[in-house]
Amino acid sequence: MRRFNVTGLCVPEEDYMVDISGKLEQIIKLIDGRSYFTINRARQYGKTTTLACLEKAIRDRYLVTSISFEGIDDESFGSPAVFCRMFVELIHDSLKFTDAPPEYRESWLADGISNFRELGRHITKMCQNRKVVLMIDEVDKTSNNQVFLHFLGMLREKFLLRKNKKDYTFHSVILVGVYDIKNIKLKMINAGLSNNPVDIGRIYNSPWNIAANFNVDMSFDPLEIATMLSEYETDHKTGMDIDLISAEIHNYTSGYPFLVSRICSCIDEELAGNWTRDGVQEAVKVILEEENVLFDDLEKNLENNKEVYNFLYSLLIVGEKKSFTIGVPVVKWCSMFGYIDRCNGNSAGGQTGYAVIANKIFEIRMGNYFITKDENASRMESEVGHGLYNDIVKEKKFNMELCLAKFAEHYREIFTEADQPFLERHGRLLFLSYLRPLINGKGFFHIESQFTDLRRMDIVVDFGSDQFIIELKLWKGEAAKDKAYEQLLAYLEAKNTAKGYLLTFDFRKEKNKEYKAEWVKVGDKQIFEVIV
Repeated sequence: MRRFNVTGLCVPEEDYMVDISGKLEQIIKLIDGRSYFTINRARQYGKTTTLACLEKAIRDRYLVTSISFEGIDDESFGSPAVFCRMFVELIHDSLKFTDAPPEYRESWLADGISNFRELGRHITKMCQNRKVVLMIDEVDKTSNNQVFLHFLGMLREKFLLRKNKKDYTFHSVILVGVYDIKNIKLKMINAGLSNNPVDIGRIYNSPWNIAANFNVDMSFDPLEIATMLSEYETDHKTGMDIDLISAEIHNYTSGYPFLVSRICSCIDEELAGNWTRDGVQEAVKVILEEENVLFDDLEKNLENNKEVYNFLYSLLIVGEKKSFTIGVPVVKWCSMFGYIDRCNGNSAGGQTGYAVIANKIFEIRMGNYFITKDENASRMESEVGHGLYNDIVKEKKFNMELCLAKFAEHYREIFTEADQPFLERHGRLLFLSYLRPLINGKGFFHIESQFTDLRRMDIVVDFGSDQFIIELKLWKGEAAKDKAYEQLLAYLEAKNTAKGYLLTFDFRKEKNKEYKAEWVKVGDKQIFEVIV
C-alpha cells in the first residue's frame, strides 16, 4: 500500500509521487553537455528524491557515483588528507550498488592520497576512458568549508584542463544542498565562522565559476500535482475532482514539494479521505498548527538573522514593496531559504522584479509568528474575549461587519496619540492580532501578494465556505480614498465577489475628524467602510 511520504526519500514502489520526468529531461541535458552545476533549493524541496530519480534515469549511459555528506562529522573536513581519504571511501561504497566491475571499485581505495594534487591524479586515472558522473548531496552540511573549497578548486582546475584536452576528469559534477556554493560566504558569516574580510573575499571568490546555470523549476505546477493524485485515485477510487484539488493545493503551496505532499498525506491519513476543496482547507489548518522541520527552520532563521526578520516583516506586515535584487545578501538569504519568490522580473537572468512571499502557508505561519513577537499586537489580541467570539461567530458563520466595528471600538480605547508612530507603520499587524483569535482553528487569513500588476489585496480571510476581502489604507485625502475604492473594486471583480471591506487608519489631528462604520454602494459592489 503506497502512501504520501513527507519524511525522506520517495520511491515509486512505496510512495505516491509527482511525475518529474520533464524536470529530469532538463537536468539530463546538462549532464549530456558535460556540465558542472549545483542544485540548491530550500529545505524539503525534493532535492534528494530528484537526485535518486536522476541516477536511475542515467545509469544505463553513465557510471554514477552518488554520495552524500549527510552525517559526516566535521573531523572529516579537518584536513586535506582526512577529506581525501573520506572522499575515495564514499566513492568506493557508492559503486557497490552499480554495474562497475569489482576491480575498478576497489581501485578507488588507492593508498597514499594525502593531498588534493594526489587526489586529482587519482581522479584522472579513474575517469580515463569512462563517463563518470559525480553527485554529492548535502554539500553544505560541513561547518568547515575551507577544505571543501580547496576540493572544488581542484575540480575546477581539472575541468578547465579537460576543456583544453590536457586532463581526464568526471564527465559531470552535480552538487546538491540548500546553500549555493557561491553563497558559502553567506553561510560562514551567518554561522559566525569568519569575519575576516580577506578570508571572506577569498571564500566568496571560490573557484566554482565554471558552474552552468541551473534554471530548472523544481516546484510542482497543478498539472504535475495531478499526476500524483491520479495514481492515488486509480488505487482508491474516491471520485475526487483531480483538476480542482490539484489547483487548490497549488493555491496554498505554490508547488512547494513538502507542503504539497503534506496536504495530501493529511487528507488521506487524518481527514478520512476528504478530497474536496473544504478538505484541502482543513488540511492547511492542521499543518499550520503543527511543528515540523520546515517550520522549525523558518522560525530559527527568523530568530537568528535580524536582516531576514526585518525584510520579511516589512514585506508581509508593513506592506512595503521590495525589489528582488539577488545581489543584495538578505534577498539571497530569503530566496535561498525558499521564503520569497520573484514577481514580474523581466530582465536577463531574472535579477529584477519584486519580492513576494513564496506561498500562502508561509504567509500565514509568518504572520502568526510576527504577531506573537510584538507586545502591541499582544495588547490588541488580549481584548478579544470569549463573549466577543460568540457575538461574531454564530452558527459557523463569521460576521466580518461586526468584527471590524468592534475592532474600531477597541482600537480607540487602547491606543493614544503617543502610539501614533507605531500605528502608522503597523496597523495591519494590530488588525491581524485582533482577527487571529476570532478565526483561529476555524479559518485563516493570508495576504494576497501577487497580481500581474503587483497591486496588493491586503488581507483575505477564509472562514468555512466564506471568503472576505479586506483592504487596509492610511488616510491620505479624498483622492486617495477614491483610488482605494477603485483598487478594491478591481480586487472584488478578480475574485468574483460582490462585497468587500475597507479599513482606513486616519491620523489627522482635526477635532471634527469622522469615524464611521457603514456600508457604501460603489458601482455594483457593496463596501463596508470603517475609519478609525
